[in-house]
Amino acid sequence: MKSTNEHWNSIFTGKEDHELGWYEEDASQTLKFVRTIPRLNEAMVFLPGAGTSILVHELIYQCRHLVLNDISDIAIQRLKEKIKDQRKITLLHHDISTPLPENIPMVDVWIDRAVLHFLLEECEIEEYFRNLCSRVKVGGYVLFAEFAPDSASMCAGLELHRYSVEEMVERVGVDFVLIEQERYNFINPFGDRRPYIYILFKRSK
Repeated sequence: MKSTNEHWNSIFTGKEDHELGWYEEDASQTLKFVRTIPRLNEAMVFLPGAGTSILVHELIYQCRHLVLNDISDIAIQRLKEKIKDQRKITLLHHDISTPLPENIPMVDVWIDRAVLHFLLEECEIEEYFRNLCSRVKVGGYVLFAEFAPDSASMCAGLELHRYSVEEMVERVGVDFVLIEQERYNFINPFGDRRPYIYILFKRSK
């Protein structure tokens, strides 16, 4: 099954945040990496699958501006309702496996927690990385948090493309330097262990 607006809308419509398989009570694992990025308070940050994550609320206080993208317009609407001060955010309803609108600005930081691994077709994955390369500034940072090769093969009723560090390095290409990596065992709201790989890159050219 393909990741679609309709599929994700049905999930976000039928469940509260704490019932979602990827729900975190806190975003400390992701923030541990994000806080190593210099001048974060001056950064334009892009989240390709913002969902309704608590990470959004943490980042609002730590960066200059957030571009919050999601394939689900229901998720975008829920974010809009939760964020009272919207001067620091841009909301974007878009399928990240298709070309981004031309008016989306260049960004200093790209943070993907559990988005890329839902793209299965090679053309979708390639378009994702074209979007990334077209928007991340030289000197900018990219953080991925995706299911590791030995993690579950499905999530949210969808098959996954699980990632090794080696494949991720190959996908981003020679313009990005690997800064840090870590394997992390996420325990989901149902008590199941989900091994992730966290990888931070910096764009060198």
